[in-house]
Amino acid sequence: MITEQALRKAFLFRQPIVSRQQELAGYQLLLRSAEPDADERQRAPNTAGLCAAYLELGMQSALGNTCAYLGITPDFLQQEALELLPAAGVVLELLLDHPPEKAVQIRCRRLHERGYTLALADYRGIDDRSRPLLPMVDVIKIDAGKTDERTLGNLAGSLRNLPIKLLAQGVDSRELMDRCRNLGFTLFQGRHFAQAEIVSGRRLSASQAALIRLINLVGRDVDVALIEDAFKHEPALTLNLLRIVNSVGHRGNRLSQPVTSLRHAINLFGRRHLQRWLSLLLLAPGSVAGDPASSPLLQVAALRGRMMELLIAGDPSGANGRLADLAFMTGILSMMPAALGLPIDEILAQIAVEDEVRTALCEHAGLLGSILALLECFDNDDASGCDALLDHLPGHLDRQALNTCLSVALRWLNGNGG
Repeated sequence: MITEQALRKAFLFRQPIVSRQQELAGYQLLLRSAEPDADERQRAPNTAGLCAAYLELGMQSALGNTCAYLGITPDFLQQEALELLPAAGVVLELLLDHPPEKAVQIRCRRLHERGYTLALADYRGIDDRSRPLLPMVDVIKIDAGKTDERTLGNLAGSLRNLPIKLLAQGVDSRELMDRCRNLGFTLFQGRHFAQAEIVSGRRLSASQAALIRLINLVGRDVDVALIEDAFKHEPALTLNLLRIVNSVGHRGNRLSQPVTSLRHAINLFGRRHLQRWLSLLLLAPGSVAGDPASSPLLQVAALRGRMMELLIAGDPSGANGRLADLAFMTGILSMMPAALGLPIDEILAQIAVEDEVRTALCEHAGLLGSILALLECFDNDDASGCDALLDHLPGHLDRQALNTCLSVALRWLNGNGG
């Protein structure tokens, strides 16, 4: 379906899809290149390549319990290769500019009967384009970002009595998400959760201040007794830490004896893992034990940190061992302004970091800074920006490396290796 050479020509981007509770429900996957193309519809899906990339990069395993939304054109809909995609792992998003021909309707009905989830993109109301497909589709996508309030209400209202999920696309603000939720939308595509109003001088909550104190202690070469004492002042964190270290599967096996000593738990967990866990908690203090699955913001942060770590550690010369250790924290900290609503310089005034991390975050300087800039472009589906930055990065970093890195990092995030 697609060669390794073809994978080098495009970026595999992903856009998060969240539920009404702002929990991650899936990813829209897009295969895009920076090459100019007047027809966005042709450039964006590249359906055959997208489906092949999904299979070749092992995205079903990488995405865990979440689904991948894949844009499917009428031509590819008829291909037998489509059924190589796992019905449980994908949502087939129908990209139709015109009313569906009879063959398209028959094919959709058969796919639906075989357990595939179908979505209709760019819904414009009940018309000749949508009417024949409504009995077969499970999800309707409406571009809320490009639809005025009155029209949005009318479109949602036309589907109110049908057993179909409404997905609002282009949601870039809390206000728009609330409006769509009130209209009956249950799925939302956009980056509203990764944005925040940045206010200089904003006060941190007591829980955030406590986490920063612990992060600073763990990051310094202080006696474990000082860390233990700080944890004792935070009973909820202590209980979560003991629960995690005692849990089945921590570090791949069951501990022979339960951990009841706080100091023992800190030593078993290790300072590096402890610092990462505390930093994730700082991004979303209300999440369950810093579990990325509980918050899309944590997903973005943890994924960015892991991708930075993998890209820097992947240097064949092995020259960047020290930077690889700093890369994960750089990726996590880059999301702190969105989580805390504070400028990065104010955050770094309270958290002790290495000079390379500081310059990467504040100036995008050095190798850490360049890779951070690359992943920021990657998160924003900016193919041209990614290509421009790759031109100035080490030769082992290219489009294929970035796509593969995304798959490996997602697999790690969902506990499937990586």
